[in-house]
Amino acid sequence: MPGSADSVRTAARPRLGFGLRGPRTARHVLSVEQLDALALPVGDDGVVAGVDVEDRPAVIGLHHPAPHDVVLIGGLWTAQVLALRAAGTGARVAVETGRPQAWTGLARAAGGDQQCMTLHDVGRVPPLGATAVSPVVVIRDCGMKPPRGRVSSGPWQSVLTLLPYLSPVAPRLLRGASLAGVQQVSPEEARQVGRILSLSRQESEALSTLADGVTLWCTGRDRRFVLTRPTDAETGLLGVARRLD
Repeated sequence: MPGSADSVRTAARPRLGFGLRGPRTARHVLSVEQLDALALPVGDDGVVAGVDVEDRPAVIGLHHPAPHDVVLIGGLWTAQVLALRAAGTGARVAVETGRPQAWTGLARAAGGDQQCMTLHDVGRVPPLGATAVSPVVVIRDCGMKPPRGRVSSGPWQSVLTLLPYLSPVAPRLLRGASLAGVQQVSPEEARQVGRILSLSRQESEALSTLADGVTLWCTGRDRRFVLTRPTDAETGLLGVARRLD
């Protein structure tokens, strides 16, 4: 019954897990128009590859719960900047390379007292045990015709294959990649890449005129020209942006 002792005891009973009722204050409410003011200038989770044509940060995602393959037709400099920045996100970077002398200094500088970047001979990358809390990026710097590696992409383990030019294996790798990056190539190579990646005529023609440090990054639905601007530390370690090594 209303006003009974039982109902009074029920009303006075504390709400377990929520604490005592605080003072009643006005709610914090924004209009739809005001919500834009809360927007933060943050892109997708990943590695900052540079800036786009509107000078906005361009972020490429490298850590995924599903296999993720990246192909970069370009220079060693860009691949090393991405490797260094991936290590900066907390990822373990494994470099499979036939020219370890080109990577030794970077691996030492990136790791310090920790081995966050390791070098491996071609075909000798061991299982790396990637997890959500310890993602892995494998960079394959194995020349024009990289052999099929023992290691492949998987959950939280992405593979970036570096090709200096459009080699015979490039069409297969580009078609199977989740993300493809193309730097300056010859006009004939630009036409071939345009057909493989279904680029517009304007995008294809631009590939033969790109400046050093500029990459056209492509997914199945998006194309974006990105300029990689090195930090002072990256310039001191790797030098200025360059397409050829």
